[in-house]
Amino acid sequence: MMHIDQIQNTTRTYSAKDIENYALQAGVDSEAITSIPEPLLAAQISYLLGVKLPGNGTMYLKQEMAFPNRAPIGEAITTSVRITDLRKEKGLVDLWASCETADGTVVCEGRSLVMNKVNWD
Repeated sequence: MMHIDQIQNTTRTYSAKDIENYALQAGVDSEAITSIPEPLLAAQISYLLGVKLPGNGTMYLKQEMAFPNRAPIGEAITTSVRITDLRKEKGLVDLWASCETADGTVVCEGRSLVMNKVNWD
């Protein structure tokens, strides 16, 4: 059962090979990429929302993100999502998300509003 302040985390280290693969898909020169691209950080949040919390059946309604610092390639990035509000009658879940390096530097943070009518019990 979901509850306010419930948290899910995942940690990932993006290698130089991951960045090369991203560059191929994005059609950009991998040599020009000096930090983890923002879409890869956002994907970590999407993974947590769609698979862990709230999980299966989640639909994005709104998302705001900021990227206050660069995310270093080759360093572990921990992504967390935390429920800040629940509106069960409408199936709405508000969450705060962040991505941090091992030393606590925030590289991505923001809010998400999602709908999930599956995982309430």
